Amino acid sequence: MMMALGNRSARRLGFLLSTLKSEIYVPLARPAAAFGTSVTSAKVAVNGVHLHYQQTGEGDHAVLLLPGMLGLEGSGETDFGPQIKNLNKKLFTVVAWDPRGYGQSRPPDRDYPLDFFERDAKDAVDLMKTLKFKKVSLLGWSDGGITALIAAAKYPSYIHKMVIWGANAYVTEEDEMIYQGIRDVSKWSEKSRKPLETLYGYDYLAKTCEKWVDGIKQFKHLPDGNICRHLLPLIQCPTLIVHGEKDPLVPRFHPDFIHKHVKGSRLHLMPEGKHNLHLRFANEFNKLAEDFLQ
Repeated sequence: MMMALGNRSARRLGFLLSTLKSEIYVPLARPAAAFGTSVTSAKVAVNGVHLHYQQTGEGDHAVLLLPGMLGLEGSGETDFGPQIKNLNKKLFTVVAWDPRGYGQSRPPDRDYPLDFFERDAKDAVDLMKTLKFKKVSLLGWSDGGITALIAAAKYPSYIHKMVIWGANAYVTEEDEMIYQGIRDVSKWSEKSRKPLETLYGYDYLAKTCEKWVDGIKQFKHLPDGNICRHLLPLIQCPTLIVHGEKDPLVPRFHPDFIHKHVKGSRLHLMPEGKHNLHLRFANEFNKLAEDFLQ
């Protein structure tokens, strides 16, 4: 498979596997009090499931944090600690959620039908409407970035602004090779695996990671590997795309494509950023996001 994809892709997979230990940054789930501010943690019924969320801040500007996939980035509670803690509480009301099947939004178990991103986008918007927010901005990471793109395209009157990073609008052979490289969680370093294993149990973690890889591979068989590339021209909200130039999971051509096809979008590159740039460079990212959202 590596020979078929060429030396560049093979080197990328080798780099991915060699950096997996440091790149998968998933701290143990912490109680709300650990963030040092008032944080509401609750569940609410949305579209036939009970979705878990955390809410903090008192600002008029509502911001929803959309997490990445379970096997790599965990739930809303573990994905966005620096944002829940440090985004300006006077300017923003910040909500972090666990999509269905992730974190504390279980049951049901997570599944990946072909429309799972659209389902997450609808759940996210309906959650915020259930919480009585009239309009919302989105901060979406990885799978959460894809969900944000779809939400912005399908619910344009409800989305105020959007910041995404680590997202892609389609799947290539190179992407598929990267996904295969992380499929077997038993090959992850213990440091990477243990926090998620503690949160979910090994069997659920392993099963869900495999299901996610199969779920993403579905798009590879669609024309142009399409996930949401056809929706990008429909996005109307101001959009900031952030990309870590050392991201081993998302090649540079993905943010370039999104930037080209989302009218009026901005692309900000972080030379030392990897996939988890909002954690590794939290202060820089938070200032960037706050300035853009204002």
